[in-house]
Amino acid sequence: MKKPILNDKFAESAKRREKESAQKKVLNQDEKNGQTSTDPISIYLETGSKRTLASALAWPGWCRGGRDEAEALQALLAYAPRYAGVAKAAKLPFPMPQTVADFVVVARLTGGSATDFGVPGVIPAGDAEAVSDEELARLNALLDGCDQAFQAAIDAASSHELRKGPRGGGRDVAKMMQHVLDSGAGYLHSLGWKLKLDDDADIVAALRQNRQVRQDALAAAAQGEIDPAGPRGGKRWPPRYYARRAAWHILDHAWEIEDRILA
Repeated sequence: MKKPILNDKFAESAKRREKESAQKKVLNQDEKNGQTSTDPISIYLETGSKRTLASALAWPGWCRGGRDEAEALQALLAYAPRYAGVAKAAKLPFPMPQTVADFVVVARLTGGSATDFGVPGVIPAGDAEAVSDEELARLNALLDGCDQAFQAAIDAASSHELRKGPRGGGRDVAKMMQHVLDSGAGYLHSLGWKLKLDDDADIVAALRQNRQVRQDALAAAAQGEIDPAGPRGGKRWPPRYYARRAAWHILDHAWEIEDRILA
């Protein structure tokens, strides 16, 4: 019996579904298990009309951008030594890449206006998967490592002036700390949680309280205690993406402070 001949359009659709399914399996496996130092580092790319972001699947917060894929991957490589400090603080072995050849792109996502602004705004397929207790501990450890990097940058800038932008703008350290706190509250809201602070808490105490609330919220989301749909029907962030986005924001400003310190 002859094998039926598929038309080109149907065949292309079948191949695309097969490829997407294989990519999703890679996304899930890398995010759940992390990677050893001998593995190629799985990267996903988020591309807008003006900018591309490269993010490491197994390492939330390690995300850099560029005008195209090549530039984004090169920027990600350049920041690997800085992210290694986060992994070290989390007491996790880090697969330090030597060249962009140590990266493997496992997914390409279509971004939007947030992407063009430098914000990773598209949720990878694997981020919707369940989070185990082991992975929850790993995510919390990495987020704590990001907090330590942010505090180290603040300490380093305590006796220095920060370089201004081309028009004399740019937040000072105090305003950046407040911005990270306010954005953290917004991210918790996107997860389905609310940040409640003591009335008399200063910014340092407020950031410390935010870290504890973050752990409670992430645990509740990972254990299925937060409805994935909001009260008006909108989708809340899955816990893995929440951790990825929160880590990115903390590190983005930690590294900004480091880069703006005037010697």
